[in-house]
Amino acid sequence: MIKHLLDITDLNPDGIQRILETAANLQPEGGAIRKYPALRNKTVVNLFYESSTRTRTSFELAAKRLSADVVNFAVSGSSVDKGESLKDTAQTIMAMGVDAIVIRHKASGAPHRLAQWVDAHVINAGDGMHQHPTQALLDLFTIRQHFPSFEGLRVAIVGDVTHSRVARSDVQALTMMGADVTLVGPPTLLPPQAEHWGVATTADLDAVLPKADVVYLLRMQLERQQAGFVPSLREYSRLWGLDSARAAMLKDDALVMHPGPMNRGVEISAEVAELPRSMIIDQVTNGIKVRMALLYLMLGTPGEVAANG
Repeated sequence: MIKHLLDITDLNPDGIQRILETAANLQPEGGAIRKYPALRNKTVVNLFYESSTRTRTSFELAAKRLSADVVNFAVSGSSVDKGESLKDTAQTIMAMGVDAIVIRHKASGAPHRLAQWVDAHVINAGDGMHQHPTQALLDLFTIRQHFPSFEGLRVAIVGDVTHSRVARSDVQALTMMGADVTLVGPPTLLPPQAEHWGVATTADLDAVLPKADVVYLLRMQLERQQAGFVPSLREYSRLWGLDSARAAMLKDDALVMHPGPMNRGVEISAEVAELPRSMIIDQVTNGIKVRMALLYLMLGTPGEVAANG
């Protein structure tokens, strides 16, 4: 297994498939939540320089269900507030004897730098506008629960692609596995380099919806509204929001996904968020399963889960 997961392209299709299969075996559908001794005597540090609910909590639960010790490093109130650099913080953490560091940082590339400074495994939990590889893995896991193959699957990723690390990781993972991806949104929020990503682009959501197997809505980053990427949130919702009328255009088995947190009434209506086809809560649940699988494969002893499960 890989030493670090810094970018979804650190994995090949076989590596992704192995993680998804391990996640399914660790926590079977409908089975009781189980705890394994696979990472007993291992220590995992969550080093989050940005706010997080889903990702940090699911990494914590994943590690604990594998019997690892978990340290949640709170940047606020730490030496970071006194000006300590990422390198010095990393070396301090390593001096305490840890096996893995899960990092979220506002600077693109921060996990790559961290991996150069420490001996521990490094997992990227989101860096700037660059990557969020474990989100891509849990999204693929969620999709695979409903479709037998990614090959030829039509996925529409809708919204603020330019500023989305989730979109970048999902595009790379989905195309790697054979899916047909279309990016949908206002031209101001679709990156110019998208033509080199092996995907289609369009501003016409209504034309895409009837053909889509999965509609993946991105959070409209309200903090960027002042930059004038769209005329108004009302206009964005009118043209690119998924409401009940648009949801009625979807195929019967099409899925609706969102990485959270949602802006209800902007990229998705409250009614659509509650539909049976909405996978938003499933994505949260699956995040724990997938991160368990990743931690086990990176830190565990092969066969230990099977032997102790």
